[in-house]
Amino acid sequence: MKKDNIILDKSFDFALSIIELYKKMMEQKEFILSKQILRSGTSIGANIEEATAAISKKDFAFKMSISSKEARETRYWLRLLEKSELVNIDVKKYLYDIEQIINILTAIVKTAQQKL
Repeated sequence: MKKDNIILDKSFDFALSIIELYKKMMEQKEFILSKQILRSGTSIGANIEEATAAISKKDFAFKMSISSKEARETRYWLRLLEKSELVNIDVKKYLYDIEQIINILTAIVKTAQQKL
């Protein structure tokens, strides 16, 4: 039986919510930030998925650190979207979710680096 991978599940669900946010932003004619958020928000889980097939502990730590960077970039775009008021969309839930993901990834990266 496959063991649950909380960060993989959370990042996948977050990517789905980012796709929905992207659609809402496109409806409101916001084309620049929407693409940035879509790219970085979906990249988090893709890198975590790659990390699950890492060939070494170093490779795993590297891929997870990339995921962490993408999560932080996503947080930046979401904060910018919130403060700029370019669209009429409440992004608080997305900001909450990305903070949880960042916290988990930070712990994973720290632990992985300590084991090197």
